[in-house]
Amino acid sequence: MNRIIWMGIGVAIGVIAFRKLTEAQSTLGPEGLNRAVGRLADGVYDFADAVRVGMRERETELRTALGVDASADGAVTGRDALRR
Repeated sequence: MNRIIWMGIGVAIGVIAFRKLTEAQSTLGPEGLNRAVGRLADGVYDFADAVRVGMRERETELRTALGVDASADGAVTGRDALRR
């Protein structure tokens, strides 16, 4: 009975090791490298896009707070208001 248990544990470890090796081999090949670089490029693009959106929102908040935006009716605001 003990031998059957140990044999089952050995088979399970062998299957897990085989799956891990197959997974590692697929990530080390050219296709795996291409996928990794693609994911990295996508991540960098998403991060840059999020930074741009945040900068645009913050700039809008600052312009509104400082009164720099010119209104549609041509009212004097911002730098022109300070000069007068």
